[in-house]
Amino acid sequence: MSDIADLTAKTYEIARMIPYGQVTSYGHIAKLAGYPTYSRHVGNALKALPPDTDIPWQRVVNSRGLISPRGDLGLGVARQKERLEQEGVEVETLMGNGGERVDLRRWGWFPDRLEDDLAD
Repeated sequence: MSDIADLTAKTYEIARMIPYGQVTSYGHIAKLAGYPTYSRHVGNALKALPPDTDIPWQRVVNSRGLISPRGDLGLGVARQKERLEQEGVEVETLMGNGGERVDLRRWGWFPDRLEDDLAD
């Protein structure tokens, strides 16, 4: 299996582990997967998911807690915000077109490692 295929599979496995009502970052998923410099690929893998996926992609934000657009004219931001709010996560709208942000100190899921170490 190629590194990219391996990282994609691990990205989906880890995203499924994020607890309901919590979020983590693209970079943290990359780190947990054993590819600490591949946060952009994590984002691309999640962006490529079909709309009817059961993988909770909405629980992944950038390292500042911002919701990243999914390339669909900002509609992905609204959809992600709505899904997070349905889980009880508070999403703050920043002034001046600053985007939508989740407080990572309050809602973040950042384990040092996973019990079932996927990096092996």
